[in-house]
Amino acid sequence: MNTAAIHHRSTAEFCYAVDNDTVVITLKTAKDVTRAFIIWEDPFIHELRRCAWEGERKEMDLYIELPEHYIWRTEIVPKFKRVMYYFVIEGGSKEYSVFENKITPSEEADISAKQFFKFPWLNPSDVIRTPEWVRDTVWYQIMPDRFCRSSDSPDDDKFRPWGKFSDPGWHDFFGGNLNGIKERLPYLKRLGISGIYMTPIFLSNSNHKYNTHDYKMVDPDFGTEEELIALIEEAHSMGIRIMLDAVFNHCGDKFGPWLDVRKNGKASPYYDWFMINSDNFTDDRRPTDDARFYSFSFWPVMPKLNTNNPEVISYFTDICLHWAKVWKIDGIRFDVGDEVSHTFLRSVYSALKQVSPDIFLLGEIWNDSLTWVTSKEYDSVMNYPFCSCSDNFWSVPTQNSTDFMYAINYCRSLYPSQVTNVLFNFLDTHDTDRAIEHCANEDVLLQKLAVLLTMPGTPCIYYGTEIAMHGKLNPYNRACMPWKDIEAGRYDEMFEKVRALISIRNSESSLRSGEIEFCRFAEYPRLLCYNKSNKTRVYINAEDNAVPITDNGRVLYSNGYSGTQLKKDGILIIACEL
Repeated sequence: MNTAAIHHRSTAEFCYAVDNDTVVITLKTAKDVTRAFIIWEDPFIHELRRCAWEGERKEMDLYIELPEHYIWRTEIVPKFKRVMYYFVIEGGSKEYSVFENKITPSEEADISAKQFFKFPWLNPSDVIRTPEWVRDTVWYQIMPDRFCRSSDSPDDDKFRPWGKFSDPGWHDFFGGNLNGIKERLPYLKRLGISGIYMTPIFLSNSNHKYNTHDYKMVDPDFGTEEELIALIEEAHSMGIRIMLDAVFNHCGDKFGPWLDVRKNGKASPYYDWFMINSDNFTDDRRPTDDARFYSFSFWPVMPKLNTNNPEVISYFTDICLHWAKVWKIDGIRFDVGDEVSHTFLRSVYSALKQVSPDIFLLGEIWNDSLTWVTSKEYDSVMNYPFCSCSDNFWSVPTQNSTDFMYAINYCRSLYPSQVTNVLFNFLDTHDTDRAIEHCANEDVLLQKLAVLLTMPGTPCIYYGTEIAMHGKLNPYNRACMPWKDIEAGRYDEMFEKVRALISIRNSESSLRSGEIEFCRFAEYPRLLCYNKSNKTRVYINAEDNAVPITDNGRVLYSNGYSGTQLKKDGILIIACEL
């Protein structure tokens, strides 16, 4: 047995509470382990019983399969809120006992040494609690400048003609605004959207607004504070939540405190709000790779904020509280969320959750983010590994359904289940190529959307993906929404297919569940098939030819299904009782 592959620690990666009564415990092993058991009991019960501590034996479930590992899982409901435990694993004719300090053949195990694992106490305030509404939400990401210019917008020479995207520049403005978004709320409601994530809306001299100049002022290009509040109120009346984008890792070069520092140097009361390393730091014509001050991605016009400074923490906490209390926003997405200090994030999280317990706090982190989501800093993170999983499967023809399963299971293995259920899944964003650019045709895009809308997590659709908008990396992935063509019916067929997919997601609770079981067919290696909560089954045919499907379940959604054959690039979702 490969004992070197066995891993467990009594930390949030392997041991956590899902509610006030239940502890989830997982164990990672190599694939030569065929059964796993947990031996558990209260750590002090033996003293009351005046006997040696032994523990109750419970078999664990095989929860996740990875390329080289199994992850075993069980739930414990400890009567006295604490658990002491060790594991027994079987493989071939061997049985081993897994303790905190060693792995040993069971016949040699000495439990009197008391080197057990321990979950000390189930404190309700320590339980990770994510907003319940998030897992039921279908998000829609909007860049306000490019989504819709309202019908009452005055002419302004600053803005290019809507949709004239030939030879786009980095500083082109098209005049999309908050009232334009408000006018299109019925379109989003019809699509089935229940959450809007807007990129930054605050005063800035760029079209993307990620270089903020004033965190308290809505950019006049987009509208006023009153118009923002009106948009939020109208969205709420239609059952649509609103999430704003917050840029607290860095600011723009016209941010008031930064201007004061540039003018007064060390005499400025804001000097320690930034990370300045040289007396001669004011040159903004060249990158900051000389470390004269720290900035985002070496851009001198985006100086990095010192989020370790208590004054900075207090300033931005107050801003977030204003957004929550006055504007009634439902969520905040934290840009460059892994470079902001943990101290800052814990402070903001605590303050916001006291005012608005159901507010959704999302971190932009592209990699493993366990520390942030288990330390009460974020409720969730942007699930870039999911995006990569989708792209890799459809871009690499040699990948099969097992490769896809491993990639999805990797995403599922990273976090406690209550976090996995609200991971922010997507196919594309303003930072990536548009999804259609990695698809052979629109049917493949629909397949990817079907996966997005049936996997654990909360799905997000980038504006225009529902009509298969094209565009490589910035600025081409940020084109204007083609409203004239939409209203002329050019995209009706694609829109209706996506709308139907979202409708199935919204109506079938099993598709929003974190429970998933993969099925694999040796004769059809690129046929994806998985069951959700034993109630719905999804088929995605990525084979080069049609595949016969003899499933008798009630059809919920299909594209390219004849009743007996699922065509190449086809989708079939059925209701079933397994």
